Amino acid sequence: MYRKQIEEFIDSHSREMVEDIFALCRINSEKMPAEEGMPYGPGAAAALAAALEMAKRYGFAVRSYDNYVGTADLNDREKQLDILAHLDVVPAGEGWQVTAPFEPVLKDGCLFGRGTADDKGPAVAALYAMRAVKELGIPLKKNVRLILGTDEECGSSDIEHYYKMEQEAPMTFSPDAEFPVINVEKGGLAAHFTGSFSKSRGSARLVSLDAGIKVNVVPGKAFAAVEGVSREILEQTAREAEKETGITFSFSCEGALTKITAQGDNAHAAHPEGGNNALTGLLVYITRLPLEDCPQTECLKGLLKLIPHGDLYGKAMGIAMEDHISGNLTLAFSMLKVTEDSLDGRFDSRCPICATEENVLRVVKERMAGIGLTLHNDTMRPPHHVDGDSLFVRTLLKEYEAYTGREGECLYTGGGTYVHELKNGVAFGAAMPGTDNRMHGADEFAALEDLLVSAKIFAQVIVDLCA
Repeated sequence: MYRKQIEEFIDSHSREMVEDIFALCRINSEKMPAEEGMPYGPGAAAALAAALEMAKRYGFAVRSYDNYVGTADLNDREKQLDILAHLDVVPAGEGWQVTAPFEPVLKDGCLFGRGTADDKGPAVAALYAMRAVKELGIPLKKNVRLILGTDEECGSSDIEHYYKMEQEAPMTFSPDAEFPVINVEKGGLAAHFTGSFSKSRGSARLVSLDAGIKVNVVPGKAFAAVEGVSREILEQTAREAEKETGITFSFSCEGALTKITAQGDNAHAAHPEGGNNALTGLLVYITRLPLEDCPQTECLKGLLKLIPHGDLYGKAMGIAMEDHISGNLTLAFSMLKVTEDSLDGRFDSRCPICATEENVLRVVKERMAGIGLTLHNDTMRPPHHVDGDSLFVRTLLKEYEAYTGREGECLYTGGGTYVHELKNGVAFGAAMPGTDNRMHGADEFAALEDLLVSAKIFAQVIVDLCA
């Protein structure tokens, strides 16, 4: 019902929609230091003000929640559907070729610029879906609210603030991922562990090791410094370790100290198979060197046994598991700092629905304690799961199939989205399957046709769920 009218409205307003997306994308809304009345800095506040003014212009009732979040309501009826999008962006970064990051352009049917895909383009698509329903005069019995956040990229404290004042709607979707529907998000253990030991008295010793920049990033580089090992042995061991791990090693000398750089490939911790971990590769290398036996080297050997190079699923740790809904547990050893008498490390595990504190957290604590290390975590992040057979999810899939001609299915992700803490929240669009929008990278883009189809789907879903 109303499909023809919805399609004609969105198509006839496509130029306006592009102009509105570009108006928001010209604003650098990356997180900046807070100022009075601007919890995430002037850029995020400016983007929120512009978006709310846009929604007000199209006849929606708008409200700002202390400049953390803004909302636009289609009517004043009973709450039914929330659409949760965000206006903040990651930093511009380098390497842009098509256009400057905050000078959006339409080229070859695609909108290029920071935020076009993540998430200003989808946010405006949702606004135009609401505009279509409103201006076509389609009667609704319940309300749909567009929620516009400004801190999704840096922890979602904006949404935490909002939900302290408001109840979540019976149904929520976030157009901040990909179609068809992501109804399962893995839980997680961002493990932090430490250890201490007596200093080595030997002449051949590890002076330091340092790897990793963030707990959710598989490190592409790792560094160490050793003393008392000949260049010949260093290079021979490097050849052997490289053959085994695929990690390459380079050296520089400063007096008696040799600095070692291990080069691999970084990846997101949710998808560790996409990289080659320089940290675990470096541990393979270090533990093969003829260093003096001491508590430090014994601890590193024990750690490598628990998290061997190439073990992405926690098998050696004793926590490997999977289920048919959310797939495998993954484990990425992401950060480690070792001195002569201490160790501080972190790993990131994305855990399926079958994971519990009993079969993951307790096991890791025991295994770590067995090699003299202390795991400081006492809790895990629980997984998120919305029933794929619910009316809500079935409605989303039905309209996705109707407007795209593609098969709809439920997906899971190792990453977390805006709806992770919401009881009945899923990610729904706006990228089509198989599309690499270069989110967070140079030349981020959104296909115009995908945004238009998304707006049509969103409008139809509003009608189905709220009429």
